[in-house]
Amino acid sequence: MAQPALTVTEGQSGLRVSHLRKSYRKRVVIRDVTMTLDRGEVVALLGPNGSGKTTSFYAIAGLVNPDAGQVLIDGRDATYLPMYRRARLGIGYLPQEMSIFRGLSVEDNISAVLDIAEKDPHRRRERLEELLGEFSIEHLRRAPALALSGGERRRVEIARCLAADPKYLLLDEPFAGVDPISVGDIRHLVADLKTRGIGVLITDHNVRETLEIVDRAYILHDGHVLMSGTPEEVVRNENVRRVYLGDSFRIG
Repeated sequence: MAQPALTVTEGQSGLRVSHLRKSYRKRVVIRDVTMTLDRGEVVALLGPNGSGKTTSFYAIAGLVNPDAGQVLIDGRDATYLPMYRRARLGIGYLPQEMSIFRGLSVEDNISAVLDIAEKDPHRRRERLEELLGEFSIEHLRRAPALALSGGERRRVEIARCLAADPKYLLLDEPFAGVDPISVGDIRHLVADLKTRGIGVLITDHNVRETLEIVDRAYILHDGHVLMSGTPEEVVRNENVRRVYLGDSFRIG
């Protein structure tokens, strides 16, 4: 099957999502969803169940094709590109479910990506050592993936994502199913990704933890963007409190 041709829009940078629309069996799930993500910022995509946030997130990641709209990655049209081609354009994706190879060691999990991303064997070895050190998992290099804690597993998964040198990283429910210590680890990891100049898009049901680490948030409701703004602006918004957060919600 022929792959979509890659078109380029000059002067566009960042991840740009415009007017996404998706229907299932004539039911409109998302309509006119528009958002942006720049390198070096952390953005949340949030909303109540049935709001369309998961469908929007999957359309950005390449897991579903929208019926209309556009996804641009640094000016390149990726709307209908499969995930592996989006990865070549700089999109990394970390699913909610365990994505590491459970039968492999930590070292081999990272090497599996480096073997594809880096042709120079010497540079591959250097990059492996860098990632093991940067994520404080050198002592786990030969540990089987099945033996890792939730926080350790997330560190390995993010290290493996970075082995492909992404510009933007999409995190699907990063706080799901992890203990309080691991939540702290993930917060630090996200801050580190921002420092590296990577744009991070997060969707998660843990609203408080998410809003406390992002620069901006998009709140979806009934398939469209209800509002966007800083976490403080989101929490103060009457419509968001009415349909999503409730009157007693606080952050900070």
